[in-house]
Amino acid sequence: MPTPPKKKAKFKPYAEVITPEAVSDEGLFTVHRVEEDYFFEIPFALFNRDLLLVTRIAKIPAELGGGYLNAGSKTNEQLVRWNRVGDDVHLTSVSYSSVADTSLPISLSVQNNNYAPVVMSFDISTFNADSTAAVVKVNDLFVSDVQAISGLSKRLRKEYEVRSLDKDRSFISRMASYPENVEVRHDMTYVANDPPSNARTGTISMQLSQSMYLLPEQPMQPRLYDERVGWFTVAQVDYGSEALKADEKRYIKRWKLVPKDLEAYARGELVEPREPIVYYLDPATPEKFRPYFRQGIEDWQQAFETAGFKNAIVARDAPTPAEDPDWSPEDARYSVVRYVASTTRNATGPSVVDPRSGQIIESDIIWYHNHLRSYRNRYLLETGAANPSARTLDTPDEEIGEMMRRVISHEVGHALGLPHNMKASYAYPTDSLRSANFTQTWGLASTIMDYTRYNYVAQPGDEGVRWVRMLGPYDEYAINWGYRYLADADSPTAEKDSLNAWIAAKQDDPVYLFGGYSSSDPSAQTEAVGDDPVKASSYGMDNLNIVAENLADWTTRSGEDYTDLEELYGELLGVWSRYAAHVTALVGGIYEQPRTAGENGVVYTHLPTDQQREAVAFLNERVFTTLDWLMPRRIIANIGSGTIVERMRRLQSRQLDILLDEGRLLRMIENEALNGKEAYTAPEMLAQLRRGLWSEAAAGRPIDVFRRNLQRAHVARLMELLSEDSGRSTDVAALARAELNAIARLARTAAPRYRDGIVKYHLQETVAGIEATLTAK
Repeated sequence: MPTPPKKKAKFKPYAEVITPEAVSDEGLFTVHRVEEDYFFEIPFALFNRDLLLVTRIAKIPAELGGGYLNAGSKTNEQLVRWNRVGDDVHLTSVSYSSVADTSLPISLSVQNNNYAPVVMSFDISTFNADSTAAVVKVNDLFVSDVQAISGLSKRLRKEYEVRSLDKDRSFISRMASYPENVEVRHDMTYVANDPPSNARTGTISMQLSQSMYLLPEQPMQPRLYDERVGWFTVAQVDYGSEALKADEKRYIKRWKLVPKDLEAYARGELVEPREPIVYYLDPATPEKFRPYFRQGIEDWQQAFETAGFKNAIVARDAPTPAEDPDWSPEDARYSVVRYVASTTRNATGPSVVDPRSGQIIESDIIWYHNHLRSYRNRYLLETGAANPSARTLDTPDEEIGEMMRRVISHEVGHALGLPHNMKASYAYPTDSLRSANFTQTWGLASTIMDYTRYNYVAQPGDEGVRWVRMLGPYDEYAINWGYRYLADADSPTAEKDSLNAWIAAKQDDPVYLFGGYSSSDPSAQTEAVGDDPVKASSYGMDNLNIVAENLADWTTRSGEDYTDLEELYGELLGVWSRYAAHVTALVGGIYEQPRTAGENGVVYTHLPTDQQREAVAFLNERVFTTLDWLMPRRIIANIGSGTIVERMRRLQSRQLDILLDEGRLLRMIENEALNGKEAYTAPEMLAQLRRGLWSEAAAGRPIDVFRRNLQRAHVARLMELLSEDSGRSTDVAALARAELNAIARLARTAAPRYRDGIVKYHLQETVAGIEATLTAK
């Protein structure tokens, strides 16, 4: 009888797949490179374990995302699992947005209604020697166009008309494995009809970084979020809640800090955490700036002492290759302040977070080199009038270092879980910022997490004041609230009484209030200083007047062109715009203070009439007027005098559009409906604005080109409001029509007072344009 053929083995021997020529790296699991093939050797013990897969852009083409993406930007973050299905291994994307305790019957429904999608399926190539791990080839995961780990969103693909991924120009460039994570770098090249740069190539090339982190087997106990204290959060819908609904729960993002000595901690002693938060300084950081980076990190130690921890956060130099040849900033065990050689003017404080609990796993602070330029420029523009050392392009290293220190502190604050708190600047009286004792003790705002960068309120002669922001009392309060260890609380709910008591102890003290940016809340404005926007902006514009007069002297050097002057002048106009917008926010403004039932007071409060009326008076006097001081002849003559009329038109028209925003008018209409005669009404505001903008015509005085442009912008915006409201039929259309009629009557009466010339023609054109519009409507 012939011998039957041997059955072909399903899997190759390990040595035939992972050959002696393989380059391998052991860690969380072993990764192999065999010529151009890449393999993951995944232990069975890691199957069905929760891992976090984070996608970042490692290298980016110029202009991708219009400046909103940078090298280091995170594009995807998802929880994944490896699992075996027959002869295959699946990588699935798992969501914790819907949960229920596994002991409850409803947990079965949660699982069935949240089936995890398969990102990719892999054939098992072989098993390791003792059959405790499966080996899979992963080339296709990283050189195919897998949306789950892509660096190009659907919006960007549409914007740049991306047709396909070119596999011939896409490749894996690096794989490394560490004890708690695996890192992959891969270069992707897309064919695009309209790429953001190098258009002739028809190509978008970028390098992506994929980081796979092993999450704790037992998640950290989360802490429930309270909107009265600012924190970044993760959200879950709990179907096992006792609430008669699918109960949405939000947990704050924070590091896991547990006291080494629980008994000493309970006695109120300062105790070191079992695992402190450690940031390493990038070896690329210039030596002269390293002390400031270390200070910026460790400034948070005092805040953590409020929560009972000492040395909770520390800064260290990265070890040299001789000290630790295996150290890498990509190792998930290490959080790093990275110094990036880039023209980007920014710094960021992202973190990697366990979506199950909010635990921060790792964080890299990114400092882009050109951010120095931003802070130098703002320092000169906002403090130069009263601060002699700011009047130069060569800011002393010590002062630049102080600014860098505070920026790093701000970004570390984000990486600790704290968002921006724009209410913090409103906590301090405006005039207190002219006091040396006050500012050196309390800083410029109650938290480093506000955008209160510089003291633009201090006037010439205010000696010894603080110019640069620093940490404040809110930072200590928030860190205590988020990080104090509650040993006796065995669940998030069990912590609530303590958390509420800490908030109640600070209730209504403006120093401890939180609020993100709000266009309708004048107490939550970005880049603001002090609790009186009219006074603060008056001080700021007085100072800016001095800076404008001297800017050419402070920014030009013999033998060099006027590039720096042009840049600083453009930024000066931006500073003026912010000062104006802070005052505009008062008009139709509503104070917002989150509260819970049982607290005194209300959440929303319309601003008093007098405050709004004062704001419009300021705008008429200092914003909607001819700004000769903002157009120094020495500057204009050297950067392009032919553009100044148009530039000022755009500058002032923008502020007029912000004031005449439909939403603002609707808030004023609502205020009148609720508060009657006590309200500052939309008709009163519009009339006050009209009297200011058209005052020359009413008095028969000359109207220069800048004022004519403002008047045209006024009419144009009212016409826009008429059109915007046409389908909604609110009072806004009636208000706009009434104002246009009033302006037409005024212009018609005023025109005969002027001899033939541009002013007469302007007024006649105004009448004709309004009549044509109103007739058509």
